[in-house]
Amino acid sequence: MTWRSPTSKGGKKSFKHTPRSKKLFGPDHFTKYTCACAMLLQIFSIHLLQGAPWYTWLFCCYTLSGTINHGLTLAVHEASHGLAAKGVTMNRIIGIFANLPMGIPASASFKRYHMEHHRFQGEEVMDVDIPCEAEGWFFHSTARKVLWCFLQPLFYSLRPMFVNPKEPSKWEFINCAATIAFDATIYHFFGFAGVAYLAFGTLLGMGVHPVAGHFISEHYVMHKGQETYSYYGPLNWFTFHVGYHNEHHDFPFVTGKNLRNVRAMAPEFYDNIPHYHSWAKVIYDYIMDDKISPYSRVKRVTLENEEIETIRSRGGLVK
Repeated sequence: MTWRSPTSKGGKKSFKHTPRSKKLFGPDHFTKYTCACAMLLQIFSIHLLQGAPWYTWLFCCYTLSGTINHGLTLAVHEASHGLAAKGVTMNRIIGIFANLPMGIPASASFKRYHMEHHRFQGEEVMDVDIPCEAEGWFFHSTARKVLWCFLQPLFYSLRPMFVNPKEPSKWEFINCAATIAFDATIYHFFGFAGVAYLAFGTLLGMGVHPVAGHFISEHYVMHKGQETYSYYGPLNWFTFHVGYHNEHHDFPFVTGKNLRNVRAMAPEFYDNIPHYHSWAKVIYDYIMDDKISPYSRVKRVTLENEEIETIRSRGGLVK
């Protein structure tokens, strides 16, 4: 791990307060319609795949369900920032709605941990996006990093429970109830294969899958001295433009579709720093480069232990 103190972003801070940048703030009301279309496409796919050979089912599960459900995880991400609608409650509802075709409840918990990732990026314990010491110790060889990529959904979902466990809130119970009800409905009409198509699509789409390259590209240090990286490629159209990640961390309340406008308005901050054009190549480089591993992250200390315990005792930044 690289240890670093927080650095100033003076120029960017000045740009944030200009009238032209503030025009980009606010929700994208089209997000809920995108989520609805994605849900209908998933249900229609399950219908068409009834009775299909296992290899056709598996191919569609990886390519179609994996891509759609991963895209929906980024719709959840948009809602966690309050960018899917006006009002906290409506964003929570849209987040849970987007979560339904994924087959596994995640939206409510994701919001709680993701806000802390933004507020305390790189802070051990508070930022559960950082791999554990055991991950870095074990998954260091090429073969083991391939396994780590396949198991990434497992680490991404279970790591927070061990590193920074939180008492479930009412929204997490609502999220679980809604997901179970949706899964039960799919099971009623399409059987176990329908539920498996959704759940395995989520898991495959978060593993060794082109769109899952953003998990690595965002904050794994591939170029010394740079902590966060953007991706400027076509897969942004399937992932609510999460690839514009430097822009996103600088402007967390600008919706995904407007992040490219941030780059266009301030190219001096983004065009001349390392960035990516292929998430598939990011995964390949991560696996094949012996110098890169789960340890390739920046850590920093900005909080005293007492401050961390105070935040944790309140249930985190968000409940």
